Amino acid sequence: MGDQMKAVVLTRFGGADAFDVRDVPVPQVGPRQARVRVHATAVNPLDYQIRRGDYPQHVPLPAIIGHDISGVIEEVGSDVTEFGVGDEVYYTPQIFGGPGSYAEQHVVDVDLVGRKPENLSHLEAASLTLVGGTVWESLVTRAQLTVGETILIHGGAGGVGTIAIQVAKAIGAQVITTAKPADHDFVRSLGADAAIDFTSTDYVDVVTELTAGNGVDVVFDTIGGDALTRSPLTLADAGRVVSIVDIAQPQNLIEAWGKNAAYHFVFTRQNRGKLDALTTLVERGLVKPVIGAALPLARVGEAHELLENRRAYGLRGKVAIDVAGETVAIPPRVA
Repeated sequence: MGDQMKAVVLTRFGGADAFDVRDVPVPQVGPRQARVRVHATAVNPLDYQIRRGDYPQHVPLPAIIGHDISGVIEEVGSDVTEFGVGDEVYYTPQIFGGPGSYAEQHVVDVDLVGRKPENLSHLEAASLTLVGGTVWESLVTRAQLTVGETILIHGGAGGVGTIAIQVAKAIGAQVITTAKPADHDFVRSLGADAAIDFTSTDYVDVVTELTAGNGVDVVFDTIGGDALTRSPLTLADAGRVVSIVDIAQPQNLIEAWGKNAAYHFVFTRQNRGKLDALTTLVERGLVKPVIGAALPLARVGEAHELLENRRAYGLRGKVAIDVAGETVAIPPRVA
């Protein structure tokens, strides 16, 4: 095994050049932990928020960050019975709970780990863990979206939106989503019943028309801005708004009051249960990750720049990192 591994280390808070590839010690395994050979990881907005210094109190430097892993178990602790060496697994490392996924190996508490879906590659599986867990907690646990309800998903072509559309359809909901015109066919291919051009129309007006004035039962906010203020204008009475965006500026929620709306703010909690539920949908062919770009581990900084400038690249879905190989797939700039 050797006692060193390659890792991409965040050395300071700042731009995409704040990373350094280093040899670091391989972490030790505790009784209820497993050591995983990381085959793939992925980049999330949370990653570049941490990199630029949004959460300095939670991330002592130097730090290995990253929040998606798909790989193979190489060692298990003395009290682990549910997994063994050679098992293919996927999971999100504990957020703000220690070293992350930008490394060749990772040690994890086994309660966070799920078995990788058999019909996904490691790149695909690593693109699903954080966004999939976020969508499951948002739509199923919190909003309690049910068959026959209607949901408005802001940002349907993004990393979270692409999975949210598919999970909502698997539940049996009617799905309305916002996307730029070039992405309308794409989001419909994922299952969206209607796509709204947010660049030239007001989504409130379009949703009102599409629902014959009844509004939607759930709004899923992946974009921030004034979404919390304006989303209640699209809601049915007793509708639910779920936001995964950390919003610092004040929002006027008077319209939400008039609708008896419920607001849910989701910072994803990690557990095996959500992953196992997602695996069921994936293995039934109801959910498939969307990868818009892929890069090797040493080019994580480039991956961050891609995600931060996703609109300039027309990026759809996730930016994946091939830790075990040298996959390179970058969309051409469209701006």
